[in-house]
Amino acid sequence: MMLLWKRLVLLSIIGCLAAFAEEVMFNGPSWKTEPSDLILPIDSPDQETTITCEAMGAPPPQYRWSLNGTLIDFGSDYRRRLSGGNLIINGLDRNQDMGIYQCTAFNTRGTILSRKASLQFAYIENFKTQTRSAVSVREGQGVVLLCGPPMHSGELTFAWVFNEYPYFVQQDSRRFVSQETGNLYIAKVEPSDVGNYTCVVINTITKEKVLSSPTPLVLRTDGAMGEYEPKIEVHFPDTVPAAKGSVVKLECFALGNPVPQITWKRTNSVPFPGKVKMRKSNAVLEIPSFQQEDTGTYECTAENSRGKNTARGRLAFHAKPHWTQTMRNTALSIEESLFWECKANGKPKPSYSWMKNGEVLLTEGRVQIENGALSISALNLSDAGMYQCVAENKHGIIYSSAELMVLASPPSFSKNPLRSLLKARSGSEVTLECKPQASPQAISLWKKGQEIVRRNERIDLLPDGTLRITNVTRKDGGSYTCVARNQFGTASTTGRLLITEPTRIIQGPTNMEIIVGESIVLPCQIACDPALDVSFSWAFNGQLIDFHRDSDHFERVGGNIAGDLMIRNIQLNHGGKYVCIVDTDVESLSAAAILIVKGPPGPPDSVAVEEITDSTAQLSWSPGRDNGSPITGYIIQARTPFTVGWQAVDTVPEAIDGNTLTATVVDLNAWVEYEFRVVARNSVGMGEPSPASIKTRTEDAVPDTAPTDVGGGGGTKSELVITWEPVPEELQNGEGFGYIIAFRPLGAVTWTRAVISTPGVARYVFRNDSIPPFSPFDVKVGAYNNKGEGPFSTIATVFSAEEVPSAAPERVVARSISASQIEVIWAALPPIPERVLGYEVVYWEDDTKPETVGKVRISGNYTSLNVSGLKGNSQYYLSVSAFNTAGTGPQSLTVNATTKKPPPGQPPMNIEWTLIGSQLTLHWDPVTALETESEVTGYQVSYRRQRYNDVNTITTNKTTAELTLSANDDYLIQVKALSDGGEGTGSEPIHIHKLSMGARGSRAPCSCSLGLSLVFTMVLSTFRSTFI
Repeated sequence: MMLLWKRLVLLSIIGCLAAFAEEVMFNGPSWKTEPSDLILPIDSPDQETTITCEAMGAPPPQYRWSLNGTLIDFGSDYRRRLSGGNLIINGLDRNQDMGIYQCTAFNTRGTILSRKASLQFAYIENFKTQTRSAVSVREGQGVVLLCGPPMHSGELTFAWVFNEYPYFVQQDSRRFVSQETGNLYIAKVEPSDVGNYTCVVINTITKEKVLSSPTPLVLRTDGAMGEYEPKIEVHFPDTVPAAKGSVVKLECFALGNPVPQITWKRTNSVPFPGKVKMRKSNAVLEIPSFQQEDTGTYECTAENSRGKNTARGRLAFHAKPHWTQTMRNTALSIEESLFWECKANGKPKPSYSWMKNGEVLLTEGRVQIENGALSISALNLSDAGMYQCVAENKHGIIYSSAELMVLASPPSFSKNPLRSLLKARSGSEVTLECKPQASPQAISLWKKGQEIVRRNERIDLLPDGTLRITNVTRKDGGSYTCVARNQFGTASTTGRLLITEPTRIIQGPTNMEIIVGESIVLPCQIACDPALDVSFSWAFNGQLIDFHRDSDHFERVGGNIAGDLMIRNIQLNHGGKYVCIVDTDVESLSAAAILIVKGPPGPPDSVAVEEITDSTAQLSWSPGRDNGSPITGYIIQARTPFTVGWQAVDTVPEAIDGNTLTATVVDLNAWVEYEFRVVARNSVGMGEPSPASIKTRTEDAVPDTAPTDVGGGGGTKSELVITWEPVPEELQNGEGFGYIIAFRPLGAVTWTRAVISTPGVARYVFRNDSIPPFSPFDVKVGAYNNKGEGPFSTIATVFSAEEVPSAAPERVVARSISASQIEVIWAALPPIPERVLGYEVVYWEDDTKPETVGKVRISGNYTSLNVSGLKGNSQYYLSVSAFNTAGTGPQSLTVNATTKKPPPGQPPMNIEWTLIGSQLTLHWDPVTALETESEVTGYQVSYRRQRYNDVNTITTNKTTAELTLSANDDYLIQVKALSDGGEGTGSEPIHIHKLSMGARGSRAPCSCSLGLSLVFTMVLSTFRSTFI
């Protein structure tokens, strides 16, 4: 039996964990950043470095560090400190700080260790200053100059200086600098090689460079060395370990005379992959990203004409461990069992160990460890914490972490209570789930009301606590309670089951056909249990309709018990399957209908001209979509550069039915470029036209259209002028188009012909001194092109040019009418041989300036004419002549007249008006003319109704006038001064509005200072506008 105090402690812990167990949260430390290896210059200028370490967790983790397995005491170590989890080291010291570092992160949930990281210091010492002995060789002999690098740490690179810096030895097939030994190898010494050689060593970390003492190379005087076979001086070891993913470089160089050539191969005869590179004249074989398949024996061969030599070595693959399977954070109930397994690859094969909260975990009792597998049986609360699986081989060590939570809590329904009200359709199956949170799992039972629910043919109690009732009836309704119990407590949850009647769709949508552009309503009406909540939705072709996005066409109508769908302005793409979906608390129903939308046909396609003549075109096409209504016929349209848009054309057959896909277009114009398109129709209407066919030109033909409007006449003496309306380009029927002009004297038999090869010309002039004036001719005009002559026009009578009148008018008189007009009078000409069509008056101001001449013509037998638009108070000279189509005859004697002074420029001012009833009386100040203006002879008052255009005028020689106006109209009134020079400037228009009732005496306007008087006297300050 458990001791009382132990039980009390356990129950208190369980109480703390119960709330936590409701929602499992893994808050133990987990690595965000782990330490990495560092190599630092030994003389780093800032003498400080940071080794990073950062973990996540709640509460936030704390940290500690170890160096070479010994915990660092930050309290007594003044050079090392923590910043978060990072380790900062000041005053770096190679002897004290070099080693292996490891970071530990811990919080209340557990402890984890980071991977191990090394801190090393890079340096290079100077060469010893002793003088190096000269190396004496014979010409043609090979030589090795030793570098002997000084003490160092960190990777080195080597180069050699020849005689003086910075003249470096250039490597080629004869000279090679090994990056393994640093030595300089010369396969065959030549006289140019004599000199001093200095080894240059660079530390790649510190970038420091040190130079050795020079090594003199001299030639011996006992003659050149003869040829000899290669001797390999640089070769790789018998076994070369290579890490996965590393870059492997194998060196091979030989001395010999002649200079040996280096080749490489694998002893298994497998060719090198494309990634392998040969460098430094084949002295270096480079294998990037080394993999398992690159292992094996590699052979280097040095060969010259005297022989060859080989070196072999085996590349051995090794890899530090890497995870292929790790464990995950796990939460288990108390008394359950844990099994975790981790797996790693590596070469050699890794070994495994396990840690709990940073301490090594051993096999003992409930804890069993076998390779990478950990199992713990009968978990208790003390087993909770952070666990790490460790995989290790001689090339590396890796850690995988996970948190184990051990849960112990009484049952709780806070996350999964029963629904307070569960509705179910009568006859359906009901499932009530009992899923409390409990550790360990709780045992459950069901009650209906106060009675325990037991199994029968319709009621089943599942192992997970679920209650299932099939074919439910109203008797199954009521209150249900699930009671859950484990060793830590009991809990229950209650809900009510309500059984409802099945829902029915009493009117659903039906299959329909509709014309594009119309609107319809698809019904969806139901009968349902009043206790149910109902929602309606609609799907179109498998996609739910978004009534907000598609509100232009779709709207749901019908209220709560109907989900009717209104579709407005239906388009072709609205045809398809519509499904009304009814969702209630207990079931989902649907009803579907097919909506066929009929519209005008789609555009036909592939319109092609199969054959073309000078007047016909054979067309073919393929049909477009019929859009729900069979195509009943086609119409063909054509377009040319000469038409405005597309025009319907005649075809054979005249009516093209919907099954016909060819037709012949007739009555086309020859030699015109045509485009054709086809339009389909069905019972709905005309569809969209097809794309246009390729432009095609009809064949040429003889012109079949004669020029029209043949006429002419006029011109100068001895000319016959013939004119016509040119034939439009689309009727010219071919290239080389022109006109044939034929004419003959009236009554003659023989035609004279002339040819004009310019299609746009519409006039021909025939000149011959023998042509009598104004003589009649028969004239006709025909057309031709390269195919031949076309028809002539009908014969027209055209007169030859006539002569100008030979006499001048007499008894010419001119008199001034106003400031801008002069009347000219003359006597009609007596009969003369020439025709007189009318008279022309020429006038000018200054007899010495002919450029100021103006002309006015009057046709007919008139003997007077008014010249207008003249300047006031100016003298004009005038003469008269007769004219006909040949021009004007001789001018009469010149006469002169002076226009009158201009009318007064000042308008009548201070106009007052008095309105009594419909009688308007006007008064204004008299207008006084200036010396340069005509005297005032009277005044003109103009008035018109605003709704009409007719203007009435009265004249008076007084400064007052009386008008009788209609009471139903608005008026505009203007006053002008009259003079011999014409009408003067008008006054500003006076606006007289409709007579009000007050003006008629029924009442007086409130603003009037005269009270009820019907007399309104106003001194008008009128605004400026144009009198109409």
